[in-house]
Amino acid sequence: MDIIEVLKDELHIKRSQAEAAVKLIDEGNTIPFIARYRKEATGSLNDEVLRNLDERLRYLRNLEERKEQVINSVKEQEKLTPDLEKKIREAVTLVAVEDLYLPYRPKRRTRAGIAREKGLEPLADCIWGQELEGDVLEAAAAYISEEKGVAAAQDALDGAKDILAERISETAEYRTYIRKTTFQEGILETSARDEEVDSVYEMYYHFSEPVKKLAGHRILAVNRGEKEKILTVKLTAPEEKILRYLEKKIISRGSDQVKEILLQVIGDSYSRLIAPAIEREIRSELTESAEAGAIQVFGKNLEQLLMQPPIVGHVVLGWDPAFRTGCKLAVVDATGKVLDTVVIYPTAPQNRVEESKRTVKQLIRKYGISLISVGNGTASRESEQIIVEILKEIPEPVQYVIVSEAGASVYSASKLATEEFPEFDVGQRSAVSIARRLQDPLSELVKIDPRSIGVGQYQHDMNQKNLSEALQGVVETCVNRVGVDLNTASASLLEYISGINKTIAKNIVAYREENGAFADRRQLLKVPKLGPKAFEQCAGFARIQGGKNPLDGTSVHPESYGAAQALLEKLGFELSELASGGIAGIGKRITDYEKLSRELGIGEPTLRDIVGELEKPARDPRDEMPRPILRTDVMEMKDLKPGMILKGTVRNVIDFGVFVDIGVHQDGLVHISQITERYIRHPLEAVSVGDVVEVKVLSVDLQKKRISLTMKI
Repeated sequence: MDIIEVLKDELHIKRSQAEAAVKLIDEGNTIPFIARYRKEATGSLNDEVLRNLDERLRYLRNLEERKEQVINSVKEQEKLTPDLEKKIREAVTLVAVEDLYLPYRPKRRTRAGIAREKGLEPLADCIWGQELEGDVLEAAAAYISEEKGVAAAQDALDGAKDILAERISETAEYRTYIRKTTFQEGILETSARDEEVDSVYEMYYHFSEPVKKLAGHRILAVNRGEKEKILTVKLTAPEEKILRYLEKKIISRGSDQVKEILLQVIGDSYSRLIAPAIEREIRSELTESAEAGAIQVFGKNLEQLLMQPPIVGHVVLGWDPAFRTGCKLAVVDATGKVLDTVVIYPTAPQNRVEESKRTVKQLIRKYGISLISVGNGTASRESEQIIVEILKEIPEPVQYVIVSEAGASVYSASKLATEEFPEFDVGQRSAVSIARRLQDPLSELVKIDPRSIGVGQYQHDMNQKNLSEALQGVVETCVNRVGVDLNTASASLLEYISGINKTIAKNIVAYREENGAFADRRQLLKVPKLGPKAFEQCAGFARIQGGKNPLDGTSVHPESYGAAQALLEKLGFELSELASGGIAGIGKRITDYEKLSRELGIGEPTLRDIVGELEKPARDPRDEMPRPILRTDVMEMKDLKPGMILKGTVRNVIDFGVFVDIGVHQDGLVHISQITERYIRHPLEAVSVGDVVEVKVLSVDLQKKRISLTMKI
């Protein structure tokens, strides 16, 4: 198999792009580095294409490795034919390779294996060849042997039939047809083990749908219902069609008696061996596909969440709501430094409302708080009502935001949080996290396992290794797209930078604490375990503000500093001008990028990137994202009426719709059919997490706490 050619065709890229990307990956370069600093080599392939290429490259190489293992195994058995080897080498999936290997795979003791041990394979071959004349039982009688445990002719015939049933089940051609037919024409049926049980799976109590039409979220829901022993699941295949196919393929001549025996063998082979195996394979394939889709959606949601714009320049009060244990508050300055923490008890059972109000007002005056970040968990609604009352009673212009506190409790109880705030309890740490995730979502959310951030569907039911790898890749992409301040970034943030691992990240922080702030990117080479290769990978993403070289505060890579300085000189600018916020209009002075890039000895994409950085140094791509809705008043679910038009923030995107926070502590659902007038296959085609959207209330169910919304206004 020509892996490069396969990658080219699957990803719709040029062969030269695939070759360059594979070479760079094999040399140990990271995806963010290749995407940002090796555009000339790859033809400007982006992160997403490169990650898909990397994933497929690993699969295809594993496939080739498995082919060699199978060929060697069959060769050792002295059963490898040129035709079989050709089929194995031409197989394009692992499933196809395993189908071809099935007859030769070492297996546990089966009925067919026992029959072979009894010497019954020649009888099976005789029946299979359909050349047997006369009575089959008479022919089988020749195989009676007390020594081998064959007591009667019928025993010999039954053993031969077992051998043939296994032979049919292991024929790759038959399995391929049956798998394809079952997938195309099969029906997945589900029913309740106990219809009296009230559960979230009620819609699946009497459910059936063609396998090929099953949506990913339905597959994952059915799997969970089956796992929880609430649902019974069955895959019904077009059995008659499959049996007729096998009969046509296998029975060509022979006596009526032989034909009848082969019909019995075909029926037994299908019902006992093939059908259960194919059902397992198809359900496994459906699950893998559904998981891949769910992981992709989770990744897109996570990316949008991480790329929410930071709210800068505010002293923020983080408010972690609670009832019995009180609300934990943390005051955090504009740089993220914790100024104060306190616990108040405005909610039941203490209900010390006035005392709590006084405390909050004092904090607002003392620290100049202009924004309150409130977690959306338990007691959030009650806390919000008190906050609104406070805002109405004070002259200071203060606003509040409801933020998702998903993962805050996970972080606050973690080893990382304990190291960061050893003197705080979990509630205080949670309040700090709630404040900081408003100030800089990316820097704070990287401290939490992405699976705990709460923007997926069925994330606990899928392959955790695949999910974790995919989400880590998303976080890595986001962190490197934004870049980090080398002198303020935490180890948690630094470890996602290209070329840096957990150990090196901690070493960078330790070096900074021991030697003071970094003044030059090349100082990174003095950090223990950070060698030239790691420096090459990370340098462009690690920024230094106010350092010796203004280029250190940009995403221009040190390898291009010479070209950047030559460009400035050629256009009549000084490097020092960069420190004052960029050199506006530099791009307008360039009339021929292609010619200039040749003169400077760099590629045109690199030249354009350098120009962009010189104009707007270290620009933050998050600035283009929608900002959170700041509130000063409260609304409850009972205030909602059909027809009301509201602004809301998209909190989660799933296969069948989007959940929108409209400020009533219960997200409303916009079904996929209500997102846009045009047809869309998936909600992500129209909306993303963090989008601020206008919605109209369709219906409100107070008892079930369900809000139905539409974006078709």
